[in-house]
Amino acid sequence: MLYKRGQVWWFRFRFQGRLIRESTHSKNRNIAIAAERARRRRLEESRAGIARREKPVLFAVAAERWLAGKVALTRLGRAYYAQYVRKLTREFGHLLAPDIDAGAIAALQHKRQAEGLSGRQINCEVATLRAILKDAGLWAAIAPRVKMLRERTDTGRAFSLEDEQRLLAAAAQSPSPSLYPFLLFSLDAGLRPAETRALRHSNLRLVWRNGIVEGGDVVVGASKTEAGSGRVVPLTRRLCGALTLWLSRFPDAPADAYLFPFHRIGFAGHARAPHVWAVDFGRPMGAYSHKRAFDSVRRRTGLSYRLYDARHTFVTRLAENPAVSEETIRQLAGHVSPRMLARYSHIRADARRAAIAALEAGTKTALADREGAQFGAQSLSETGERCFAKPEKALN
Repeated sequence: MLYKRGQVWWFRFRFQGRLIRESTHSKNRNIAIAAERARRRRLEESRAGIARREKPVLFAVAAERWLAGKVALTRLGRAYYAQYVRKLTREFGHLLAPDIDAGAIAALQHKRQAEGLSGRQINCEVATLRAILKDAGLWAAIAPRVKMLRERTDTGRAFSLEDEQRLLAAAAQSPSPSLYPFLLFSLDAGLRPAETRALRHSNLRLVWRNGIVEGGDVVVGASKTEAGSGRVVPLTRRLCGALTLWLSRFPDAPADAYLFPFHRIGFAGHARAPHVWAVDFGRPMGAYSHKRAFDSVRRRTGLSYRLYDARHTFVTRLAENPAVSEETIRQLAGHVSPRMLARYSHIRADARRAAIAALEAGTKTALADREGAQFGAQSLSETGERCFAKPEKALN
């Protein structure tokens, strides 16, 4: 039986009582029919004791086949893996997949380290390579000899209030007029930079009054995780103010236009004021546009935060508030990795301890006041008893 998952054909049948269900890695029905027949034939030959040797394939073919089989990915998730597939194909595309051994992977790790990539970035690339080789049945033989790099666990930093003001002030003066509202979507709404770039005007539910955005929500569209897509985050007042100014630049933008469309920036007049031109509403801004602008702000302020730390600040401040549950954090921030959730749990534990300490301090104060009142009442009572006691009869 043939059926589709997304755009890819799958087949399902029973062989000797066992359910066989596999992807054909193809969008072509005729190829899918041939793949099902070939799979049945291999099973029958195996039952008859006829051994077949699979022909090795180029890594580029194996990588493309693996990516085509990832039918449940979101658009951003597919883009995430596609970038690593392109990088790996440049490195190994000319090799047969079985020729990639532990030594070749170690050489790749050393090369990426020399390029200045972090352990996290290198491990993500190697994890994609592992998935491709595992799909081709080649990973188990080399897995014991492949070592992942150590990752830093303290890379995420939350803005202090002083640093936040400095960064926002510098962002407001940036030659890129989109940087200030873009940064606030991470800082006040917890969106990942890729989620903000993917926003369209239709993702905003705004309340306008006299030409000013007074409130509303953002409905996150494309996200790299299923939990991230579709979540609703209320807008803060300062984000509403930033959106009022940003949207005023594009009064004729259609509803399906990107909120941060591709554009170029020029400088006009004696004041060299930034001017937005060459706007393409059907194309989002590039991935490095805001990163370059934010790097310029970092150099100007002398601070060392990353652009992604704005989202980390959003989640950290939620975690520091004992009144905000972990479920609410997940709903507002989308997917939070187990490693980061553990880190936020430490923050929540500190917040809980501070809350209990404050409660305990208040309780002690109340008890002290109560004991003082009771002691005062008791003293007053004893004094009254002495004052109003009947005098004893005089001794004869």
